[in-house]
Amino acid sequence: MGDINMIEIKIHGEFITLGQLLKLANAVSSGAEAKLVIADGLVLVNGEVETRRGKKLHHQDIVSFDGQDYLIKNEDL
Repeated sequence: MGDINMIEIKIHGEFITLGQLLKLANAVSSGAEAKLVIADGLVLVNGEVETRRGKKLHHQDIVSFDGQDYLIKNEDL
C-alpha cells in the first residue's frame, strides 16, 4: 500500500459513493462527467471495472481512474 502514486481520500462516515469520490478527488469536473466515465467502464474499484456510480466505497477500497489510484481512508476508524 505504500504506492507513491496513490492518493489518500479521507472520508467521515461509513462510505462514499463512487461518483462522489471522483468529484471529491477532482478526478472529474462534474457529476455528469463522473456518470459518463463510470458508465464507459473507465473506473476500477479494487481492480475490477465498476459501472455503478452509486457503488459504496469503504475504508481501504482502492479506486483507479485515468492512471491514478485513490485509497479510501475513514477518519472515524
